[in-house]
Amino acid sequence: MLIVDDSPTETHILKGIVESGGYKVITASDGESGVATAKEAKPDLVLMDVVMPGLNGFQATRQLSKAPETQDIPVIVVTTKDQETDRAWGLRQGAKEYVVKPVAAADLLAKIGAALAG
Repeated sequence: MLIVDDSPTETHILKGIVESGGYKVITASDGESGVATAKEAKPDLVLMDVVMPGLNGFQATRQLSKAPETQDIPVIVVTTKDQETDRAWGLRQGAKEYVVKPVAAADLLAKIGAALAG
């Protein structure tokens, strides 16, 4: 599983939650390296922050959902942006799910499970 977030603190928190669910984690610290890492590593799922320098999470999600080699990898947007318009936009970019920080561990793991199940 790939976590893309520019905040070391958020990455640490998300990594702890995901690893507690029994998943292996790799990380990227911005949208550009997140897209490159996803294309190279082919993770089962991507947790994508939105507010990042350079390529933001919405742009990176769109790139992943359009690229033939990554279009089947589910993306869950994990962000502080809690407006309904942000949620709708994130889903329109190809995200399977949209989670607002701070994240409840049980909620996130349930959404990861559902996204992986198809």
